[in-house]
Amino acid sequence: MGVLDTLGTDQVFYYFEEISKIPHGSGNEAALAEYLMNFARQHGLIARKDDANNVIIKKSASKGYESASAVILQGHLDMVCEKNADTIHDFTKDAIPLQIDGDFITAKGTTLGGDDGIAVAYMMALLAHPTLEHPALECVFTTDEETGMEGVRALDTSDLTGKYLLNLDSEEEGKFLISSSGGRRLKVSLAANRMPKPEQETGFLLRISGLLGGHSGSDIDLGRASANKLMGRLLYALSSANLPFSLVSVDGGMFDNAICREANAVLTIQPSDAEKAEQLLHQLQKTMYAEYRHAETDILITWEPLREEITNVFTTETKENIISLLLLLPYGVESMSLAIPNLVECSSNLGIVSTKADEIIFENAVRSAVDSRKEALCAKIERIAQLCHAKTESFGDYPGWINKENSALLALLQATYQDVTQKEPMSTAIHAGVECSLFAVKMPDLDMISLGPDLFDVHTPQERLSISSTIRVWEVLKETLRRMKPHQV
Repeated sequence: MGVLDTLGTDQVFYYFEEISKIPHGSGNEAALAEYLMNFARQHGLIARKDDANNVIIKKSASKGYESASAVILQGHLDMVCEKNADTIHDFTKDAIPLQIDGDFITAKGTTLGGDDGIAVAYMMALLAHPTLEHPALECVFTTDEETGMEGVRALDTSDLTGKYLLNLDSEEEGKFLISSSGGRRLKVSLAANRMPKPEQETGFLLRISGLLGGHSGSDIDLGRASANKLMGRLLYALSSANLPFSLVSVDGGMFDNAICREANAVLTIQPSDAEKAEQLLHQLQKTMYAEYRHAETDILITWEPLREEITNVFTTETKENIISLLLLLPYGVESMSLAIPNLVECSSNLGIVSTKADEIIFENAVRSAVDSRKEALCAKIERIAQLCHAKTESFGDYPGWINKENSALLALLQATYQDVTQKEPMSTAIHAGVECSLFAVKMPDLDMISLGPDLFDVHTPQERLSISSTIRVWEVLKETLRRMKPHQV
């Protein structure tokens, strides 16, 4: 018996649990794509899969809807694979360990994959539904959304005929998304020049943990700390306190679109200075917690001796450049919108710092609703990198999106939502990217809205999906399609 079997709802939760059994982190969606192709064959549906593992499945209109415009439904297959440090889980092989906690579906120590697994489950349930009244459905399952929307970039849309698109990647019920920000990834690379470890210095592991993290778009305005940025402050404080040390490695974060929750640094220091360093770090932990007490539940800084032998450390110049980059690379809100109240306009997230054999990598995700702001912030990052003798590579650029005015699809969704839930909906913009932006380039005449159920703390192991909200949005989806009769939208 499955964990979610008691929840019912036209197989939505059944399919969500089924896809949770199939590893589908970004870049590893092939097995899930093949599962969808088998699903289509079993249900006698037209389907195709491309070289990027995007899948399109089509279902003919039900009786009476033959002349209605087709509807495109879209979500992405990949998920962000984050886990707690003490959780044993291999995202390339293991199923997501689902559990029910009151009104929420969560995972045990890992991200849930509700972003965007619930979209996949919704579409599969619609395609499998035997009595649903609906226009022709064109369900599009894209890949690598979380790492730059690479799937939709590669998608051939020439066989899609729909006039309307429902993107199912929004995370707040009753808030219909009509605009999203654009973005760009920037990778800063610093050469890892090394030298022999100074005599008498011994190794220590400096660790920051306990942070909440979050989505680098929708949560960036919550004021949460970045472990990578805090690590820069700690290393600078040690350096400024006349406690000479050598740096061996710095690592923090797994995804540039997730606020960094944990970071580690390996360093060596004279044994006579180790206790002084520990006392300083203890005081800094209190200081940082006081700063972030309204945004974080805990900030834990640990300092542990290492047993393994360390022979090489970074040169002094490389160490200083690393500290400078950690301090100077921008993190958080850069500007707020002057047109839309309380909307972040431009931000940056230093999501990943990783030490490789010959270089240290700093990976940044920049988002902006205004292209000129995006260009200015990217130029700032590039200039900081130059001053620290590092190189910058940019990739994964995607545009912002604003839906057409007087959207017939928005009007239908708002009326349907109010009738089904007895709640007042709203339209909104978001400081995050959705694939509507690239569909708008490929199919500029589409009328597009993004919607979804309540999801909280996505891109973190605290991610949770509201069961009651999932059910309400399911009823809204079915009723919206039922109302899309010829000449009524």
